[in-house]
Amino acid sequence: MSNQHHTSNRFESLCRDERELRRRGYRYIAGVDEAGRGPMAGPVVAAAVVLRPDAFIPLLDDSKKLAPGLRETLFPDVLAQALAVGIGIRSARFVDTKGIAEATYSAMRQAVLTLEGRGYPPELVLVDGNRAIPSLPFPQETRVKGDSAVACIAAASIVAKVIRDRMMVSYQELYPEYGFGKHKGYCTGEHRKNLDRLGPCPIHRKSFSPVQLADDVFDELHVPAVDEDGVEPPRRVHGKALGSNVGRD
Repeated sequence: MSNQHHTSNRFESLCRDERELRRRGYRYIAGVDEAGRGPMAGPVVAAAVVLRPDAFIPLLDDSKKLAPGLRETLFPDVLAQALAVGIGIRSARFVDTKGIAEATYSAMRQAVLTLEGRGYPPELVLVDGNRAIPSLPFPQETRVKGDSAVACIAAASIVAKVIRDRMMVSYQELYPEYGFGKHKGYCTGEHRKNLDRLGPCPIHRKSFSPVQLADDVFDELHVPAVDEDGVEPPRRVHGKALGSNVGRD
């Protein structure tokens, strides 16, 4: 079997769920996924994607299974094949205040609500995982491992991951000594060493234990705490436009 035939069959498999739902009368089916639950720095980013019924993205897959370069290549393809894309972003400060679960659900709600504002209120929302989004005013269903099984969720996983990665590259320019452009805020050995050496910066999640430990050490050394109140995600995502069909929190 040729690679082209294999990827085409793979995409057809990803579309099976949505095609069945369309046969049942649903028009606007939104897939929702997030990026950034696990890192100890940076925002949580969620995306909601409504794909066109005739969308064709042969290499589409769960963003975690794709190399960074391929994710970047697929990102404009997803935008071109989508009727609408919504984005929700919740900062490290929000995570510290409300907790990672509420930050994730809040970002997801914002992403889905953005679709309504763009004229594509979803008739059904497909959420990656096994938990529905609380207080969402649209019908929804969960899909365990949906990012590797359902096209619109896989598309959302790519959008969320690419946008978050670009944001972390932008933060690298603001805080170059931490290496955010390389590890994207995840708890790597390099990140831990930089955190221990420098203490937390404004985009570190103070409620996460490695950051708490580093912050406690710097408190003992009488290092002034950083005020996060004025910290916002960059208004531009590493200098790259997201497309006219993309909404942002």
